[in-house]
Amino acid sequence: MNSKRVVITGLGALSALGNDVKSNWQSAKEGKSGAGKISYFDPEKFKTRFASELRDFDPTLRLDRNDIKRSDLFTQYALYVAAEAMEDSGLDVSKLNSPFDAGVIWGTSQGGMNTLEKEMSEFIANDRSPRFNPFFHPKFLVNMASGVISMKFGLMGINYTAVTACASSNSAIMDAFNYIKWGKAKVIITGGSDAPITEASMGGFNALKALSTRNDDPGTASRPFDVDRDGFVMGEGAAALILEEYEHAKKRGAKIYGEVVGAAMTADAYHLTATHPEGAGAYQCMKFALEEAGLAMQDVDYLNAHATSTPTGDLSEIKAIARLLDGDYDNMHISATKSMTGHLLGAAGAIEAIFCVKTINEGIVPPTINTENLDPAIPEGIQIVTKTAIEKKVKVALSNTFGFGGHNASVIFKEFA
Repeated sequence: MNSKRVVITGLGALSALGNDVKSNWQSAKEGKSGAGKISYFDPEKFKTRFASELRDFDPTLRLDRNDIKRSDLFTQYALYVAAEAMEDSGLDVSKLNSPFDAGVIWGTSQGGMNTLEKEMSEFIANDRSPRFNPFFHPKFLVNMASGVISMKFGLMGINYTAVTACASSNSAIMDAFNYIKWGKAKVIITGGSDAPITEASMGGFNALKALSTRNDDPGTASRPFDVDRDGFVMGEGAAALILEEYEHAKKRGAKIYGEVVGAAMTADAYHLTATHPEGAGAYQCMKFALEEAGLAMQDVDYLNAHATSTPTGDLSEIKAIARLLDGDYDNMHISATKSMTGHLLGAAGAIEAIFCVKTINEGIVPPTINTENLDPAIPEGIQIVTKTAIEKKVKVALSNTFGFGGHNASVIFKEFA
């Protein structure tokens, strides 16, 4: 089978750093934190009372009343960024040879958690009387974002949702890349969304001792690779990428942000929530992606680390990276943008993919903020960009995401030439 080239022709983003790609990227370059005290509910009884919430989000700017009424927040976020990406791409669906040439592959970790939590709370409060909203199931189902995006834009090709916890959107991007590469689609909207700042989510992750409890200073709570890191900061939002077969994009005169050249998924087969301590699955995942791209780790100029600011997870990823670099640390720079956005769970890979693409486009590597004292277990010479962004020519960027259940997903982006 002759492989097709897969390029990126549209972007959309939504996080605590901003409500579009431009503001997200500007805030990331400036090293801003999106963390603050939770406003969606009273968090005083919780061990963690802060998160990275969206600011001034107005769904009516891109969604109509029925979109909002019938959709959980995670789907609203998905529609919002998909609309930005479609507008950015300049794609006219009516001019496709067939609506079956275009599809949606989306990622989410929790799906409609807000809807599920609200409906079940009301069910219990009403003496367990079954007075459920008729949109209860359509709103909380994890596949609904991909379905609704396809309906919104008339895309009748491949359509499904990847659910691999915090690796979900990288899994979705990989699948979209493969379907286009194999000639089974011309255009795919891909990415991910999650809206996990709810009482159940916060309480559950607190019970796992996964969240930072730095309540006195939320803005500095996410500190990947720092010796004093104590857990991740919950974030929310979404990001979308339009992946397109190169000849199709060229024919319609689309602007091209970059190219997807390799991707892989592996499993740790180790623990429900912890990564393999030596990064065995992460190592092989990156290795497979590099092999597909025809690259060595030393060819990667920038790596956006999964690094959530957990004591064990950050180190296992660094061990895998160091093993691949084999002591040759001179070229690669690493940063963890979750230090600014918080951890968007199933949307993490998508927003970080956009940061990789923008890094390639502008030659600016965003920083890892709040990291004051690197963990002494990190090999000397590993180049982690801390505090402020740096200027650097970036031709190849690699993005990692890892999820509960031992899911690993890596995607490689390259300067288009």
